[in-house]
Amino acid sequence: MKKQLPLLITACIVSVLFSENILAQGCVAIRPMSGCAGVSAGSAALNKGQFQIGANYRYFRSFRHYRGDSEQVERLEQNTEVINHAHSIDLGLSYGITDRLSVSANLPFINYDRSSLYEHYGNSATANPEHKRFHTGSQGIGDLRLSGLYWLFNPEKQMKYNVAVGLGIKLPTGNENVQDEFHRRKSSDGSDSIIVKAVDQSIQLGDGGVGISLEIQAFTGVFTNGTLYFNGFYMSNPQETNKTVNRVITPTTTDIQKITAFHSIADQYVARLGLNYTVLPSRGLSVNLGVRAEGIPAKDLIGKSGGFRRPGYIVSAEPGVSYQHGSVIFSFNVPYALYRNRVKSVADLADPTGQAHGDAAFADYSINLGAAWRFGGHHAAMPLQNVPQFKKVSE
Repeated sequence: MKKQLPLLITACIVSVLFSENILAQGCVAIRPMSGCAGVSAGSAALNKGQFQIGANYRYFRSFRHYRGDSEQVERLEQNTEVINHAHSIDLGLSYGITDRLSVSANLPFINYDRSSLYEHYGNSATANPEHKRFHTGSQGIGDLRLSGLYWLFNPEKQMKYNVAVGLGIKLPTGNENVQDEFHRRKSSDGSDSIIVKAVDQSIQLGDGGVGISLEIQAFTGVFTNGTLYFNGFYMSNPQETNKTVNRVITPTTTDIQKITAFHSIADQYVARLGLNYTVLPSRGLSVNLGVRAEGIPAKDLIGKSGGFRRPGYIVSAEPGVSYQHGSVIFSFNVPYALYRNRVKSVADLADPTGQAHGDAAFADYSINLGAAWRFGGHHAAMPLQNVPQFKKVSE
């Protein structure tokens, strides 16, 4: 797995002219995919016949366990925490059909590594006296998203404010049933043995369902070189579960346990609100500061909500900077967690005692590096530094 990491980083360098992404922050399995089609950090609407290609690299390390909004600090103290390392590159291509309507395709390339005790020998000193930690992982493409974006006001006539709405479809191109090796102790002599099964839902490459995405982008100038922006994204997954086995059903399995027999195909959402300030208009240098909320609901907007999922959300402060050089714009931002909450799932809520409440591991922050390049079109593109700057939603 580690041998493949240089290839992933090389792919990021080679394809550095591809668009930004959206993503997950740990065991709450928000799938990486492009969030607001057609517009990248600091850009205006695409002109008719204009193309944009781009890439966004994102990394995070999730390790802090939460049940509700309370951190389980004992997991770190006892070194029993689950650690997810997530690397992803989201590649994107957009095309302006008109000056107000654009279409986009986005495909993530993902490398996940997960280490834990409980999935293998166990967390207890009795089952795992040597405190051995083992790794599982997945590498490959994620789910493809095709989308369209339409600006409600003519971008050439209205540059002080605008609103765009988007509609997209997510296709299950990512493997939702990645398998890996798990370690077990033989009961006879305590020696190591291997079983092969599906990796944890948080590091699966896809969710196995066809989804429908709705999005909105809006901005307005508030003072000289200052722009207020809002992005919203919601992915609806009507299908309830995929075929990835989470729990083997036996005669002793309870009705509540049967709810989590397979992985859930869950909805997900992201919302961002912030202020962008162009520090050096002549140099194309801007800074921004916003707040960002992303998560998975316990119940889907459409369809049933059974299956195994870890619903929850994270609220982060999101500082960032962008720089334009010619028709290329680079961006860097680091969302830092302010509040984390692993809410109760459908299976938790079905517990008649009210005591059931699963946990999830969250990251402290994520690192995002992005670049986008525009070319083509029937007339010269508006200089990016002269239009309101705002970023895509990142799932």
